[in-house]
Amino acid sequence: MKHPLLESRTRLIIWCLAWLLLATGQALLIHFVYGSRVEAAIADGFVSMVLYGLLGLAVWYPLRYILKGDNQTYSSVLNVLLTGSMTILVWLLGTKFIVRLIVQEKIDFDIFWQSVLVFRATAGILVFFLIILVYYLFLSAARLAEKVQRQAQLESLVREGELKMLRSQINPHFLFNSLNSVSSLTLTDPLRAREMIVKLSDFMRYSLSSRNEQPVTLQNEMECLRLYLQIEKVRFGDRLTIEEDISPECLSALMPGMLLQPLYENAVKHGVYESTEEVTIKTTARKNNDMVIITVANNVDTESVVTRKGAGIGLKNVGSRLELFFGNKADLTVNRTDDSFTVVVRFPYRKN
Repeated sequence: MKHPLLESRTRLIIWCLAWLLLATGQALLIHFVYGSRVEAAIADGFVSMVLYGLLGLAVWYPLRYILKGDNQTYSSVLNVLLTGSMTILVWLLGTKFIVRLIVQEKIDFDIFWQSVLVFRATAGILVFFLIILVYYLFLSAARLAEKVQRQAQLESLVREGELKMLRSQINPHFLFNSLNSVSSLTLTDPLRAREMIVKLSDFMRYSLSSRNEQPVTLQNEMECLRLYLQIEKVRFGDRLTIEEDISPECLSALMPGMLLQPLYENAVKHGVYESTEEVTIKTTARKNNDMVIITVANNVDTESVVTRKGAGIGLKNVGSRLELFFGNKADLTVNRTDDSFTVVVRFPYRKN
């Protein structure tokens, strides 16, 4: 840790002003209480406090090791006492030597010095412990900041691990469904199966390239999702219609990669898969103040719907990733009606 006073100009100025006030007070005390001449009082007060101020700055270097939290108590106390004794001794001898060189009445000064030596030593001890207190507070604040930083880093690592875990649930789930579809198409329509494999390869290449959980823009996310929908389009043909209404100002918004894919998979599951009629999946994106609102909606064929049981892993996954990435500022809502299924995602607009 750097010197807490020397690394900050403001703190250093406050430190100098404090010693200047002490020097003024000591000079006034010597002049009015002990009757010393003005010149001698000023010399004594300012030399004494300036010297102690410099020693106080130097004391930081041994104290930062003495006051370390892993040192034993008795060892710390002993080292503090030794450091304090040396500091006060140097201060007293240095003050006497310098002031004696300045004043003219050296005999009077020697008599005065002997009469106030106990008072000086006592005041020096009190000031030294004040210096220790100041440095201890700086050290405690630094340790607390370091602890908070380590905790934040640990939480970041945990959050990143959770994000990767959630992310890892997406690709296998989608891949298994796609391979099952390819397996069926190889018997009924080999050309469409080949087309689906090519598109699946492009989609998985994009997915693997963004596995480090770095945020992506909505524009990149939509490009990836169009690949996914093209794969499903190969599978379902004219039964699947895709519509987009995305505001250009939303395209630069940052979000977790592959966040929306489970929503489209869910739309296919609750829409196209369960319907014999044409199903439209419509995506809208709007920026409202500092929030991005994305809606994925699909119509449902009420006459052909078959009740399907599911754990809702995809939607839970999206909700968990939103919370981990944006905190409590993001949310996901689902609206089910007899003829529609709508998912709304809201998250803060972040750019760059």
